[in-house]
Amino acid sequence: MSEENEIRDSWKVPVHFGDWREHLYRSGLNGRVKGSHEREIFRFLAHCRTQRSPASIMLARIYIEAFKMQGDTSATCVALRWFFKEAACCRNKGFRADHPTITAPAPPPAADCRPSASQSSRPPLPGHLDRGATEWEKKLIRVCREKGHLWRTEQTYRGWAKRLVDFVAPMAPETIDREDVSRFLSEIAVSGRASQSSQRQALNAIVLFVRDALGRDLGEFGFQRAARKKRMPVVLTPDECNRLFSEMDGSVRLLVEIMYGSGLRLMEALRLRVKDIDPDRGQLTVHAGKGDKDRVTVLSERLVAPLQWQMRAVRKLYEKDRLEGLAGVWLPEGLERKYPTAGTQWPWQWLFPSRETSIDPVSGLRRRHHVIDRRIQVAVSNAAREAGLNKRVTPHVLRHSFATHLLENGSDIRTVQELLGHSKLETTMIYTHVTKRPGMGVRSPLDRLGS
Repeated sequence: MSEENEIRDSWKVPVHFGDWREHLYRSGLNGRVKGSHEREIFRFLAHCRTQRSPASIMLARIYIEAFKMQGDTSATCVALRWFFKEAACCRNKGFRADHPTITAPAPPPAADCRPSASQSSRPPLPGHLDRGATEWEKKLIRVCREKGHLWRTEQTYRGWAKRLVDFVAPMAPETIDREDVSRFLSEIAVSGRASQSSQRQALNAIVLFVRDALGRDLGEFGFQRAARKKRMPVVLTPDECNRLFSEMDGSVRLLVEIMYGSGLRLMEALRLRVKDIDPDRGQLTVHAGKGDKDRVTVLSERLVAPLQWQMRAVRKLYEKDRLEGLAGVWLPEGLERKYPTAGTQWPWQWLFPSRETSIDPVSGLRRRHHVIDRRIQVAVSNAAREAGLNKRVTPHVLRHSFATHLLENGSDIRTVQELLGHSKLETTMIYTHVTKRPGMGVRSPLDRLGS
């Protein structure tokens, strides 16, 4: 019994492992697993702060139990097992590394350690909790936030900077010069077979990291450019759209029809709030879309009645949540500080809320999130299969179809550009190549032959 009590007491011992990210970066795990571990450990430590309790195995067990109802917790279990094991090996303060850690389902193989759909939909950590571990990362985060980059952009730039730091290791990041940058950019194109857009993204991230964050003068440098590949978007015909919609029903069909009828990206549709719909003016407002840009787009008259029905259903959920005293819906970090009670007000509610409530991993509060993206992706894929479509149909195909059908119906390309929210006209021009009559209505010579 004394041995069992000793183990049980060890679960409550506070674990202080401040340099865990350095140990994670130096570990032999592959990049995907490192990224998954970093996200899950960050979220757990943020939860510890909200609970005002130090990290411990006991708190980790409670944390995982709280998320079992949300979905797969295997990635969280694997990450926290690694955290406590490494902490035991490096610190060895009051508990043994061979003690039991977290009771959870067996983890999947390392290659499958990807965050689940519910995990990928979680909001980012507050900025004051996520300021980086190493000195070079802190400098990069500071520059990204001074320039006003979005959280997703910041995470992408940090990922590319980490790959560059690993590439030049064991050299210190402060010694990186133009030759190192040239070799890295060439390597990802030649050996990694990165696309032109990925290489351009890496170039932007690395220049900001080396020049602005580290203060190193790069000057002019050359590198092997990735080959440019021209891809044509998949577009459905109006008849195929009808067949696709007929295989769906309820709120899922409404959301998919909004994506096609207004040209929305999937996350833009999922993040719609009650206040974003203006049926009287036939408009729909997208807030903080790609590039953190707002835009106004068209709202189909056919969707006004279904939207009113959807809002009535959402209103019932909203009133139920208020009676139960649930926390308000999630709001962006700055907005929540400015308007702390906005999340409990009707205009800010999700237009497509989840059927179940869940615990916010950052605040630790139970609240209702919007529908997860994976559910819509699966619904569209299944509907395309049932409709007998011989194309690879994803939710984004509906946005391509929206733009193409507008051009085929005579809409001005500048108008289409504004409705899609494209910064450059060249991006919108791709749809002129997949219209029903490309090439100014040129007729195939085969059609002119006699029978």
